[in-house]
Amino acid sequence: MSQTIEYGNLMHRALRRLIQEVLEDVRDNGLPGEHHFFITFDTRHPGVNIADWLMDRYPSDMTVVMQHWFDNLEITDDGFSVTLNFGDAPEPLYIPFEAIKTFVDPSVEFGLRFESQSDEDDLDEDEESASADVEEIDIPPAEPHAETETDTETADADVVSLDSFRKK
Repeated sequence: MSQTIEYGNLMHRALRRLIQEVLEDVRDNGLPGEHHFFITFDTRHPGVNIADWLMDRYPSDMTVVMQHWFDNLEITDDGFSVTLNFGDAPEPLYIPFEAIKTFVDPSVEFGLRFESQSDEDDLDEDEESASADVEEIDIPPAEPHAETETDTETADADVVSLDSFRKK
């Protein structure tokens, strides 16, 4: 048994479950209104399944957009699969929830960023458990008919770090 409660890990699990529930609702009911998602994930994460040409083009991170056209959205407890359009070529993807680095819905300025321990090298050893940041993100809407986002640029954001609430 651990000597501490790992709040960061618990928060990550809860927020990934939130993403799972949102995707399940989209699978069952479609995207409501102007909602759409930018999902950035680690292409090297175990379990990620993307075409070789996508892996060659995005050897570390990839951002996809779920907006106008997507198909075959399937969700499991561990991740989701979806077919997206890349230049008029449908490609199936499988993304484990643990591989997700950011999940953004710019239509309502909602975003989540998951930091890995490698992102937190400057923290003290006892603070190296995973932490979650909730962002207010100002991202311009995706261009019409743009189904994929190929870079990982981040828009200006006001980030509230949960670390700021930790006792020292």
